[in-house]
Amino acid sequence: MSKQIITIEKESQGKRLDHFLVERLVDVSRSKVQKMIKDGYVAVNGAEATVHRFLKLDDQIEILEQPLMLSAKASKKIESKNDFKGDPTGGTGIWKKIKIIDDTDDYLIIEKPSGLLVHPTTKGETNTLIDWATKKYPEIGKIGDEPGRAGIVHRLDKEVSGLMVIPKTQDTFEYFKKLFKIRKIEKKYTALAIGRVKSDVGEINFPIARSKNKSGLYASLPLDSEDGKPAKTIYRVLQRFVNYTLLEVEILTGRTHQIRVHLLAFGYPIAGDTLYGAGKKQKEKPERIFLHASCLKFTNKN
Repeated sequence: MSKQIITIEKESQGKRLDHFLVERLVDVSRSKVQKMIKDGYVAVNGAEATVHRFLKLDDQIEILEQPLMLSAKASKKIESKNDFKGDPTGGTGIWKKIKIIDDTDDYLIIEKPSGLLVHPTTKGETNTLIDWATKKYPEIGKIGDEPGRAGIVHRLDKEVSGLMVIPKTQDTFEYFKKLFKIRKIEKKYTALAIGRVKSDVGEINFPIARSKNKSGLYASLPLDSEDGKPAKTIYRVLQRFVNYTLLEVEILTGRTHQIRVHLLAFGYPIAGDTLYGAGKKQKEKPERIFLHASCLKFTNKN
């Protein structure tokens, strides 16, 4: 049961959920508000909310007397997909944050949380997305091109959250691999850039190469450079704030760290991205990078 319902009006759209509630709720601290959200006492449009959710016009925020609960039928279905004993982080770690968006005979679509590595590196990590997928869906462990990267046809940086598709059969793996190669899968991201981006739409096409100054990082090069790989990023402004701009970003090439590198070179690094410029321009210290893979569009295999 809700004890308070708040409808978002024009002057409040674009605000972050926790910031809005701190302003709206009398004598409730920010830490208390964030705990309420994380513990399930706040719903937006009837669904579980996150601290970092940006509010839209006519969103309905519910302050609940009890944590948001699923119906008995829905709860059973979710548990059968998400609640198993193989979590290497002890059952309360990051695997619990993986959201299953769609589960078909051919593929799985999930929403990866920030902080989760997609596959093991040379360090041999054992709590990656692929560890989760192959434990829950053993058939995934038999497909793909490389040991330790079963079913991987694309990836997201560890710090980045968002949608990913994981094939469940070798035929589907080959199909998605081809779609990514010929760029027939539409991928869009939502990014919060530091600063006010002036143009409503734009294109960034600096070549990208490994950084000569910092190991593991990448850098944009001048347009006339003969080094680096071609890269193209397009963006559209969703909303401007005092010191930030919310962007919809689409990459037409798949270079490592492409969005992060390109927005830095453009002069508007991503909020929370301490690897690529945010630390120098941002006084606040967010817990994560504000970059989310929000759209994944493709045609199903016949």
